[in-house]
Amino acid sequence: MDARVAPRSAIATAVAALGDGSLTAAALAQHVAPLFCRVLARDKARIYLANHSLGRPLDATADDVHEGLAAWYDELGGAWDGWLREIEAFRARLAALLGVARPDSVVPRASAGQGLRAVLNSYDATIRVVATQGEFDSLDVILREYARRGRIVLELVAPRAGGRFDAGDIVRAIGAGCDLLVVSQVMFNTGQRLIDLPDLVVAAHRAGARVLLDVYHALGVLPVDLSALDVDFAVGGSYKYLRGGPGACFLFVHPRLLDEGLRTLDVGWFAKRDRFGYRRPDPPEYGAGGDAWLESTPPALSAYQARAGQELILALDPARLRAYSLVQQAHLVEALASHGIPARGARDDHGAFVVVEDDRAEAWAKQLREAGVVTDARGRYLRLCPDVLTTQDEVTEAAQRLGRVRG
Repeated sequence: MDARVAPRSAIATAVAALGDGSLTAAALAQHVAPLFCRVLARDKARIYLANHSLGRPLDATADDVHEGLAAWYDELGGAWDGWLREIEAFRARLAALLGVARPDSVVPRASAGQGLRAVLNSYDATIRVVATQGEFDSLDVILREYARRGRIVLELVAPRAGGRFDAGDIVRAIGAGCDLLVVSQVMFNTGQRLIDLPDLVVAAHRAGARVLLDVYHALGVLPVDLSALDVDFAVGGSYKYLRGGPGACFLFVHPRLLDEGLRTLDVGWFAKRDRFGYRRPDPPEYGAGGDAWLESTPPALSAYQARAGQELILALDPARLRAYSLVQQAHLVEALASHGIPARGARDDHGAFVVVEDDRAEAWAKQLREAGVVTDARGRYLRLCPDVLTTQDEVTEAAQRLGRVRG
């Protein structure tokens, strides 16, 4: 295994102790929970079900960030040697998680929105973009602003009943004219997983369009294989299931596009072939592959911040995590049903969080927080997401507290 991808001893030892079979609550509590002592000490008085929003950090994360800072204190400008190695390790670990062979196809970005802008700015003419009304605000705002300024022609596909999107509606929109399809693998508000995604990619490519996939609500809780999907671009980040906090995001650019020499306006001096030579050839001479998509001085500490979470997910294996998540979701859905609360989740066409749909969702989220259950709502969708640290008793108790809030 690539040393940049292999987990360090504490994480590797903890995961090895789980064995090769299915994940179990008892084994996770015994071997994985001790990796989170710092945050779990704070969670004793509350039930944390907002793992779909902000993932809980490992104890090692603080040490990792300290390592990056210590290099600055100790070596000043010489810290860049270690910082650049860690950025490359960050790219390699993401490549493994995304199922792509070339780490250089993963371009660090501070946000998913930066990745979208880089893609939009790779076109030299006005393009037709098809997206759904279910894309997260960070992408939606950018698409609408580009459309408002005449930089793109935008068609937003509306959901059907229950906020769910139909693949046929998206295919018809592509057929009406499309240069770029922007779509999420899992919708941020309803949790819908687009199981027809491979068909959408094929339809887009047949129409001569490229595909940008938002994997933010899939990466780390679902097996993601961008090579098999054959998407042209993908954006995502570490804020949620990768437990790496804000700022550690990325843009994936398919190697075929890199080899064809596709470029973007969103570049900086780190994209130069000889970035420390300080020559200024005109036109600029860019680095190889995805390095030509790098921007200016990168936020090096973000790579350290994301390290432990990436290592843990790689070691646990997203396929095992998905199977365990479905078990937890099924228990939560059943527990909610016992209190007369219908919920969606625990299905192949759903992501990692359970959804309760009601006009009072935002009020319920606030009341739950006051009752010691941390979760959130997006419009009329209350989102509840157990993870590997969530106990069965916590799931049962959270359902009971929602039952009391609901009345």
